[in-house]
Amino acid sequence: MRWSQAFLPVLKESPSDAQIVSHKLMLRAGLVRQTAAGIYAWLPLGYRVLQKIEQIVREEQNRSGAQEMLMPTLQSADLWRESGRYDAYGPEMLRIRDRHEREILYGPTNEEMITALFRDDVKSYRDLPRTLYHIQWKFRDEVRPRFGVMRGREFLMKDAYSFDLDEAGARQSYYTQMLAYLRTFQQLGIRAVPMKAASGPIGGDLSHEFIVLAPTGESEVFYDAAYEDFDWQQSDLAYGDEAGLQNLFDRVNSTYAATDETHDEARWATVAGDRQRTGRGIEVGHIFYFGDKYSNAMGLKVSGRDGTTVTPMMGSYGVGVSRLVGAIIEASHDDAGIVWPEAVAPWRVGIVTMRADDEPSNAAAASLYEKLRAAGVEVLFDDRDERGGVKLGSMDLIGLPWQVVIGPRGIANGTVELKRRSTGEREELSLESALARLTQ
Repeated sequence: MRWSQAFLPVLKESPSDAQIVSHKLMLRAGLVRQTAAGIYAWLPLGYRVLQKIEQIVREEQNRSGAQEMLMPTLQSADLWRESGRYDAYGPEMLRIRDRHEREILYGPTNEEMITALFRDDVKSYRDLPRTLYHIQWKFRDEVRPRFGVMRGREFLMKDAYSFDLDEAGARQSYYTQMLAYLRTFQQLGIRAVPMKAASGPIGGDLSHEFIVLAPTGESEVFYDAAYEDFDWQQSDLAYGDEAGLQNLFDRVNSTYAATDETHDEARWATVAGDRQRTGRGIEVGHIFYFGDKYSNAMGLKVSGRDGTTVTPMMGSYGVGVSRLVGAIIEASHDDAGIVWPEAVAPWRVGIVTMRADDEPSNAAAASLYEKLRAAGVEVLFDDRDERGGVKLGSMDLIGLPWQVVIGPRGIANGTVELKRRSTGEREELSLESALARLTQ
């Protein structure tokens, strides 16, 4: 993409109503624009990041054995009355009447709908276990939407739902999703620590929030330093390895990590002082077992192996896809702007010409741009008629992992400057060497 042809409206100053770093930088770098309270339009740069996060989440869900579907944003109020949640949910639910006076709602979550869909088509134990997921926009009418996409009213979520014959099977589905989440966040270029979460009326140990550590996080967190050396990818563990998944869960469950909401001073005291870590964090995912809460209330029954009727056990697994954009920025930025992990960067490379009126520089930049594109590298070429300093500031602001800076003096000597955004490291290379480095 050539910047001169792109819709990239960067701002020099942060809007006065932006309070946290991610909100300020998302507005300044042209990722989003607010269209109503807590509702944002995703501009091209932001949408590229959003799509990359969504695809990483999707690919790991598919590898775990979950099957993708798509449920509508609008739901019938009758479904929620079946579960007993329609009146209990509260004013965050946006309730609507259509022209026939039928009550519908803009879905804040999908437990009722997925249970009804499964109930209508699954009758036998042979159809279990199953895990279904979708990635869809949701709406919660927050009384005070703030912090940009971190606490907006409309947001993009991945939610998965598992159905199993019994609790033992449900635990395996839960452990599978725990592994999928660890791998997903690692592939996104962040570390999200699984922390004990409130389990609600069902109780038990199957409820974890995944928290990205960030100084501006909404929650105070307490965790064992063992997580600093944790194997987030778990490369040797296969989906379907029941013993291995159990061992992973046992290790997570026995390694202390909690937000202020579930912090246990007695357990915290058993962690050696030199391993105690505190900070702040942002929730980006939540996995939760809720047994037969919805399947029982909504009449989901299947025939068991012995001919008896069985109520399937269920779990839900959410990832805040749009929230992750803000969380990644909160965890990865500096005074100059965003510092994107390579996996989610809108483009991998930015090319900057220091002098728009220097023909050799422009020719070299255009040549490099075309060669990178031909090699499949995503590249943004800042070919605007602007001062070099303005271009460099814009590139730092939008945070692409690599910058190639091309100026008259370097081109005269046969070199360009390659800058790594995350470290600020700079290196003088020939055009051929820079191309080779960026296409490795």
